[in-house]
Amino acid sequence: MRPSLLRSASQLLRRNRRRDYSAAAAGQPERKVAILGAAGGIGQPLALLMKLNPLVSSLSLYDIAGTPGVAADVSHINSPALVKGFVGEEQLGEALEGSDVVIIPAGVPRKPGMTRDDLFNINAGIVKGLCTAISKYCPNALVNMISNPVNSTVPIAAEVFKKAGTYDEKKLFGVTTLDVVRAKTFYAGKANVPVTEVNVPVVGGHAGITILPLFSQATPATNALCHEDIKALTKRTQDGGTEVVEAKAGKGSATLSMAYAGAVFADACLKGLNGVPNVVECSFVQSTVTELPFFASKVTLGKNGVEEVHGLGQLSDFEKEGLENLKGELKSSIEKGIKFAHAN
Repeated sequence: MRPSLLRSASQLLRRNRRRDYSAAAAGQPERKVAILGAAGGIGQPLALLMKLNPLVSSLSLYDIAGTPGVAADVSHINSPALVKGFVGEEQLGEALEGSDVVIIPAGVPRKPGMTRDDLFNINAGIVKGLCTAISKYCPNALVNMISNPVNSTVPIAAEVFKKAGTYDEKKLFGVTTLDVVRAKTFYAGKANVPVTEVNVPVVGGHAGITILPLFSQATPATNALCHEDIKALTKRTQDGGTEVVEAKAGKGSATLSMAYAGAVFADACLKGLNGVPNVVECSFVQSTVTELPFFASKVTLGKNGVEEVHGLGQLSDFEKEGLENLKGELKSSIEKGIKFAHAN
């Protein structure tokens, strides 16, 4: 996963001679996707990728500034989705109304030396306001949370929806897909296997040691990796965001790969809504897999969002140790989000 998304984009780009793309979505339900934070570093490439998705019939782009230009730019692409841009709080309701999927990359990016926890106070307030609007204007939408720290913003969203009386645990997702994307890429490179055939479950949370790639369950399996290789791959997956921040020398964070990962997960949500069977992705959701109230693991997506939250399967001793080590930090982040939601 997700060669199909890559094929959809590449096929669309190659179809220069064909101008009527309505057939691409023939027989599919009309689906509206809203991106909140669409003018940002993640939002713009995410808007492009969602415009290329043939399952999207209406694409709503919202931000506090800049969205008319982004919407005009993206709208010129000859794909089926109709694009509209919305600016400012007074247009947020219209942007959200009727949405099937809401993707939230809004917030400030990480900077050098900044931990995900440093982002908390700014992004928590942004997320709370946006989720309040979602509860009012599209309470039945699937909500894909990208805004960091996801380990805290998802619990914040849950508490906002509970207060509004609209909470459905099957429809709230923390997007941890970038951790999966990184784990697949790094594993394929080290094991020398085709990256498009690789699958690696990533469980836990979406920050530092709370990210736990289960390389013992990776497919295709390999005997080429020793314990030290697995440790190094795990560490690199956990520090992937920092790797990009440092490589950009303080001038950005992981925006392009995050946009791709967000598009992959949104595509999976749309397929689930449309009744495609056996759509499975990792996501940070309300869970009973561990004693923690939220946890990332494999999730089957269906017509109502979460169809099934899968267990962890058989873990290696190294993964069992990692699981125990992450619980304290993840618990603290979840509680911090819940506390913020109730105190503000």
